[in-house]
Amino acid sequence: MNPDKKILIITGDAGESFEILYAMHRLLEAGYEPVIAAPAVKSMNLVIHDFEPGWDTYVERKGYIVDSQISFDQVVPGEYRAVLFPGGRAPEYLRNDPRVISITKEFYNSGKYIFAICHGVQILVTAGLVNNRKIACYEHVKFEVESCGGIYVSPDEAVKDGRIVTGKTWQSHPEFYKIVFSCLKEPAKAAMPG
Repeated sequence: MNPDKKILIITGDAGESFEILYAMHRLLEAGYEPVIAAPAVKSMNLVIHDFEPGWDTYVERKGYIVDSQISFDQVVPGEYRAVLFPGGRAPEYLRNDPRVISITKEFYNSGKYIFAICHGVQILVTAGLVNNRKIACYEHVKFEVESCGGIYVSPDEAVKDGRIVTGKTWQSHPEFYKIVFSCLKEPAKAAMPG
């Protein structure tokens, strides 16, 4: 398929079910080809993060099983239009994988769009991409963003700053994907770093 239509999704075990499945289905519906990359080609155990009355934080339940199509070692950033980092708990360990940080920086340095939602922003923090940028993320990632020079936005559910689009949680999907698809409608050759 045309590289202008391929979107890389980076996740792993404990990725957020709704954020991953929604991204896959929404991208397919719009005529794009989502490709899931993980530490290895395998069936991944996703999770469901939800908010329960009386809890001070989210609860986690077992989610769906989703297969990755390629491993991080097989990612060639030039073959993709953009990269998407869903949340869940996967980003808290994926940000320590040098392959993920290298892929992230290559997308950024080549002027491609980077999309991240919820805890997916933790990967952008580790890659050094939040400094002096407006960032939307889950509220418990706010400290990491601000500690690395980012500007946490509130009450906005999603924000675009340069080539980086971020969203707070799966509850932000309407606002987040409105921006995502606006970016993807731009001609690919118009991509510039920053």
